[in-house]
Amino acid sequence: MDHSPLGDEPTGGPLDGVLVADFSRVLAGPYATMMLADLGATVIKVEGPGGDDTRTWKPPVVSDPEQGEIATYYLSINRNKRSVVLDLTDPDDLAAAQELARRADVVVENFKPGGLARFGLDHPTVAAANPAVVYCSISGFGARGGAHLPGYDLLVQAVSGLMSLTGEPDGTPYRAGVAVFDVLTGLHAALAVCAALRHRERTGEGQLLETNLLSVAMSTLVNQTEAVVAAGAVGTRMGNAHPSVFPYQPMPTADGDLIVIAGNDGQFRKLATVLGDPAMAEDPRFATMSGRIAHREEIEQRLRARLATGTAREWYDAITAAGVPCGPINSVDGGVALAEELGLEPVVRADDAAAVPTVRNPVTWSRTPPSYRRSPPPLGADSAAVLAWLRTDG
Repeated sequence: MDHSPLGDEPTGGPLDGVLVADFSRVLAGPYATMMLADLGATVIKVEGPGGDDTRTWKPPVVSDPEQGEIATYYLSINRNKRSVVLDLTDPDDLAAAQELARRADVVVENFKPGGLARFGLDHPTVAAANPAVVYCSISGFGARGGAHLPGYDLLVQAVSGLMSLTGEPDGTPYRAGVAVFDVLTGLHAALAVCAALRHRERTGEGQLLETNLLSVAMSTLVNQTEAVVAAGAVGTRMGNAHPSVFPYQPMPTADGDLIVIAGNDGQFRKLATVLGDPAMAEDPRFATMSGRIAHREEIEQRLRARLATGTAREWYDAITAAGVPCGPINSVDGGVALAEELGLEPVVRADDAAAVPTVRNPVTWSRTPPSYRRSPPPLGADSAAVLAWLRTDG
């Protein structure tokens, strides 16, 4: 089977030689396939005539002399892919899509459960022609009772309970600033695909993988969901406070807020010392984490009084030097600048001439690093080449 249909050079990545047919759109699926592409897989992104929805999610945009305004949302999750436009209601395009699925090592899709059956692109049909395929279905609420529900991250943030935990105690529930469950669902999907490929390597067997945003939300809420299922304890909004750790929140200084964290009793003793009040850590009420939680208001007043005597920068330098976690509340550009300052090199450019900056894959590898071969493709940029390959014997 030809896994480099478009004449690509070997990527050298751990997934070099793996062909992914990407029938997903928006965020969770495309994030998963970008992770696979970064690791060397050949990913062919199948789009309808209108393109992926995120191509229209503007602003912000990047201006390109040939393409015009490109949505940065789209750019964030479609690096290292090839784009082919296929209208699944057109018989010739549908035949091409089915042939692509037949040749693929991996199929990723996030249609509503059962939505691809009428096109012969559902798992049973694809697996009948391609028994070794690793087929990954992503949905909002699974294929059982929630098959009819649309899978939007905001909806899942609401119904999962995340929003009930986010915001001020007497205020409005808030969503997270990014689509956290979409991203984490994509990560779970990519991990599952890699594990299934390893199983296939050992046994020759393909398999069906299914994940959904609500199940990922239940896992992502970690201590909050465990508190419910194990102890019947339902969390509530606490603003920036933590239910089990204190301090673990923004604290005011003379000129602005500073994140201050004491994740254990040793860190708290160091914090008390650097703030000039070591007796605070010896007080039986405050010496242990459970004691600090029980006397949260009293100790918070004492910490605020000490922090008010210096600026955020002064306390940041002093507290950090003492080995206690703290930091400013940056805007996103400040976060990028910090990553650059720390040598993390967060910005990368693909090797092609149309390279736009994107955010580095977050894992470093000593032997098989991610590669940045291609910028996110214009709509249908590879249609001719992909269709020509699909017409050849494969």
